[in-house]
Amino acid sequence: MILPLQKGVLYGPINSRRLGKSLGINIMPFHYKLCSFNCVYCHYGLTDVLTLTMTKHLRDLPKSTEVLDDVERAMRSNNTFDYITFSGNGEPTLHPYFGDIVRGVMEVRNKYRAGVKIALLSNSTGLKFEEVRKVLTLIDLPVFKLDAGNSTLFKKINRPAIDVNFDEIVTMLRQVEGIYIQTVIMDGNPSNVGEDALDTYFERLAVIKPVEAHIYSLDRPVPNTNIKKVFPERLEEIAKHGLEKIGITIRPFYLQ
Repeated sequence: MILPLQKGVLYGPINSRRLGKSLGINIMPFHYKLCSFNCVYCHYGLTDVLTLTMTKHLRDLPKSTEVLDDVERAMRSNNTFDYITFSGNGEPTLHPYFGDIVRGVMEVRNKYRAGVKIALLSNSTGLKFEEVRKVLTLIDLPVFKLDAGNSTLFKKINRPAIDVNFDEIVTMLRQVEGIYIQTVIMDGNPSNVGEDALDTYFERLAVIKPVEAHIYSLDRPVPNTNIKKVFPERLEEIAKHGLEKIGITIRPFYLQ
């Protein structure tokens, strides 16, 4: 069963394979999924509004003050968490005040819990916005999606909004430093686990030069029943092969 959308700004804390205890921040609409991708594997299901343009949806977004008030309450609460993570019902960097929100969250964090880190899980399309690029240095763990090494497979897996271009995404990823790449590995139709798909993926990683890449597979329900989970042994093989081929650390994550 596909997971329900988050009905507010904050959710969790949840136990994350990568982040420990993570408190999620949702700055997208609460009642529908708004994203620049319509990924075949998204555990929130199909995208209701597929767009890079927010003009028609501003009234549905939580205001900066609402977000920061909720974050402050969480920071002052008895809940324990290691990360506060921008994710939620779509692509967080599409929020027109993403930069202001990040700055505000950092200030609240520094005031109440300096040891908590800030993470961003992004599909990479928001890198086209200067305001997003400006605040990346304020984020402790900026994680960007790259599920394919070529445009054809990218369109099959991520099914982007019409004005999203794969080569532009790769170029933007090359231009920012200190980032992490995350990749969902899947078999079936579509599949990015074949030799050719992995070769082009490694080539892109070599150009982007992330701090490291994180790979994982399907551990939650997905909207497309034609795709299949790749098991931990294969993820380990891919990570090892990638390190040997391009010298970039690739960390596999899976349920133990």
